[in-house]
Amino acid sequence: MHETRRRQISRRSLLRATGATAGAVTLSTGIAQATGQARARGAALTAGGAQGSGYAHPGLLHTRADLDRMAAKVKAGAAPYAAGFARLTANRHAQSGWTANPQATVYRGAGSPQNYAILYNDVHAAYQNALRYHVDGDTAHADTAVAILNSWSLKLTSLEGSADRFLAAGLYGYQIANAAELVRDRDDFELDRFRAMLTTVFAPISESFLKDHNNAVVTNYWTNWDLTAMACVLATGIFCDDEARVARVVEYFKNGAGLGSVRNAIPVVGDDGLAEWLEAGRDQGHALLGVGLMGTVCEMAWNQGIDLYGYDDSRFLKGAQYVAKWSLGGDVPYTANTRRKGAIGGWSGSETASDAAPVDPTMTRPIWAMITNHYTKRRGLSAPYLTRIAAKAAPEGGGGDYGPNSGGYDQLGFGTLAFTRDRAADAGAGTGTGGGKAAGSGSASPSGSASPSAPAANTPGGSAPGPGSAATPAGGNSGDLASTGSSDLAAWTAATGITALAGGLLLLRRRGKEQKQHRTGGGAHGK
Repeated sequence: MHETRRRQISRRSLLRATGATAGAVTLSTGIAQATGQARARGAALTAGGAQGSGYAHPGLLHTRADLDRMAAKVKAGAAPYAAGFARLTANRHAQSGWTANPQATVYRGAGSPQNYAILYNDVHAAYQNALRYHVDGDTAHADTAVAILNSWSLKLTSLEGSADRFLAAGLYGYQIANAAELVRDRDDFELDRFRAMLTTVFAPISESFLKDHNNAVVTNYWTNWDLTAMACVLATGIFCDDEARVARVVEYFKNGAGLGSVRNAIPVVGDDGLAEWLEAGRDQGHALLGVGLMGTVCEMAWNQGIDLYGYDDSRFLKGAQYVAKWSLGGDVPYTANTRRKGAIGGWSGSETASDAAPVDPTMTRPIWAMITNHYTKRRGLSAPYLTRIAAKAAPEGGGGDYGPNSGGYDQLGFGTLAFTRDRAADAGAGTGTGGGKAAGSGSASPSGSASPSAPAANTPGGSAPGPGSAATPAGGNSGDLASTGSSDLAAWTAATGITALAGGLLLLRRRGKEQKQHRTGGGAHGK
């Protein structure tokens, strides 16, 4: 089929209940400054973006340089890229010819005919096929991705359900935007119609959540709720070249009143260079989800020259190191905190988390390669816990490799393939791929390296808060404030390794020419 490739050129305190105004989220403060930072990229952004476009494309989780690196490394059979690509080709979602099943209305949450699994399966099929196309050049995968995305933009009109509809909008909004970003230059992709779907179906729900938190007090919802919404709005802003949306997320990341802003998500920085992750007081699964989502927000911003990774002396690095050490079974401190819950003008209550929850060292999500490679390879910082846990999780798979329920589809994954990189020549300089960090965006420093002695293997003490909703008043009537999908926790399983490889050979097809290469690195990776 005819294909055009347009190369586009263009750019500590603890959280306290009394510190949060019920339901009020201030988005206006600093937006003008953040917008100015976005505009300041201008000609500084690298080649590969669009003339007349506000942002570099492709420029969400993957840039043109990233895609070219993946293709070259896999073609050369380089480790660990070949093992990462094998995880992709073995996934059932990554097969050309996947047939989409678009719905007019997607429901997530109790009290509705839930069909959101259809959406997330199709989204991951679109992403995996699009990524596979960029690596091996087989246009059948691009055709499949475009067909899936076009079918959804033609039919989807609304997301409904309980409070979980906010999770659906946030998670699947940022993911579908990333899938589309990989095929946006295809002649057969309905770009304008897809933009309309993002800006009328997904983003408004996420924007509403960041503004009024479903009419709950602002601390009612745990960290990951905010972060799903932030990821969706940011991805929409970049995809649609909407600087105002991007600026709102940057401002919220730095100063938002909800638990997803960086100082509320990571409220205490220790003298050891580790920083407590708030949701570690809840449970391991949701803490991993939050770290992965914050990394996603930081990566998408970085690819547009906005440095959130380094903001506030690399606060996110310290929080991610903390979660990595804890998830590996290490002993970590946790300062008790109390958050307010409830509905504005309705019931109210509070909940105190007093210790880090127990962990299962076998639990994993495909979140670590992206974060680890940023800090250790782009920045040249020491991150021993991140390095250990990323190696343990490699080669990372994606949706469908970590259980059948929604928790296994919260991240797009395949970080070993997508984010493994050589150390940058100017590592430690604090510059983004956009040719320099945005003014005032923060920078990494050696003090952000969080590099104590070798990780301990102690099992942390304490207990997790009780299961169930994050906002359940006495009597059990949640008022539809915070269903959490916690039933999916049991399905978060470790990847079982690479399958569907014939004779130990990785088969590549590049621009219609078949090549055989011996698979290097990897192998079945038990957890």
